[in-house]
Amino acid sequence: MSFESLGLEPRLLSGVESMGYTQPTPIQRDAIPHILAGKDVVGVAQTGTGKTAAFTLPMLQRTPTRRGVRTLVVTPTRELALQIAEVTRDASRHTGHRSAVVFGGVGLGPQIDRLRRGVDVVIACPGRLLDLVSRRAIDLSNVETLVLDEADRMLDMGFWPDVRRILDLLPRNRQNLLFSATMSREVLKVVESTLHDPVYVEASPPTKPIERIKQSVYPVCRTQKTDLLVELLRDADHTRTLVFTRTKHRADRLSRQLTRKGVRSEAIHGDRSQGQRQRALEAFKAGRSSVLVATDVVARGIDIDEISHVVNYDMPNTTEDYVHRIGRTARAGADGNAISFMSAEELETLTAIERALGSTLACEDLAGFAYAERTVPDPERTAQPAGRGGHAGARSGGGGNGNGTGKRNGRRGGRGRTRR
Repeated sequence: MSFESLGLEPRLLSGVESMGYTQPTPIQRDAIPHILAGKDVVGVAQTGTGKTAAFTLPMLQRTPTRRGVRTLVVTPTRELALQIAEVTRDASRHTGHRSAVVFGGVGLGPQIDRLRRGVDVVIACPGRLLDLVSRRAIDLSNVETLVLDEADRMLDMGFWPDVRRILDLLPRNRQNLLFSATMSREVLKVVESTLHDPVYVEASPPTKPIERIKQSVYPVCRTQKTDLLVELLRDADHTRTLVFTRTKHRADRLSRQLTRKGVRSEAIHGDRSQGQRQRALEAFKAGRSSVLVATDVVARGIDIDEISHVVNYDMPNTTEDYVHRIGRTARAGADGNAISFMSAEELETLTAIERALGSTLACEDLAGFAYAERTVPDPERTAQPAGRGGHAGARSGGGGNGNGTGKRNGRRGGRGRTRR
């Protein structure tokens, strides 16, 4: 199937060709015809599957030019807003559409000037958009298409009151598009009165990671995580590594520790200014730093094809966050690797993630880094998916060397050696 067969007009097809797209992905194939037909669409697809282009291409075809703001895209983070803006600019290279991206953390002046010069499409974060509305710098009364991107994340981040205020500013007679890597019942319940006979498009189960990703878990003492990461980074296969921590403070601290140990790294999180975040991303993309340390808040805005490894320095809180994190690798048809560090305190989190995934993550060891009370797959647990009788069985180590016998099956706890 070609993009032309989906009903896209020649000017957009020229943009598609210049972007290097050859065939539509499943989410693009399934969503674009419905959007072109004017239907409300709820689209769910994993990260790295072309979700942004799935709504950007048809929305541009339905957006008139030189008539003011007719399409509004609302997204939770600056990184996502910039990513969508980039795709919009590339796709509209031959169509004459004008777009603007607005978000907080930078001066209002340039954004207001851009809006006053006239735009057809606005990509915005909720807070800055409402600020511009209050200053009468933008008119939303003629919006014909609304896109809510990563609606689940907006709900999680507490943006939903702002989203409701934005919805009240828009014409009731409009097309609504909701796209996300996950779409919870809570979000659908909140927006059900907004949607008009929507079409649901799900390209793949939202909690099933991309199959080209090799996933593994390293049981490790909490205090040894940084040293284990440095040891793994010595492998030449780690060409570009994205590391996730649970908090902004831990991201900054880990980045500093890596730098002191001779690893070129940058940190990116919500407390960094827009300039700092952009510089960190550019350094990572250009190869000036080989490691980017991030938090979940900015995860969905990181769109880099050549990430060889994702490392969960801290286990994520939910299966959805796990899927979003590891979806940063194995993009654009490449293979990828996802490594999770699990301290004894994180065993229950791992078990919950495996149960939701319906599979067991391969357990790996590196000599000198196993903790005394550690976890390895046992035959019963490996033979059946977690959640159907599988169990993450704890093993007793012999002192601190990780070589103790298992409590239940008599299996040895690992291949670690005594640390000296």
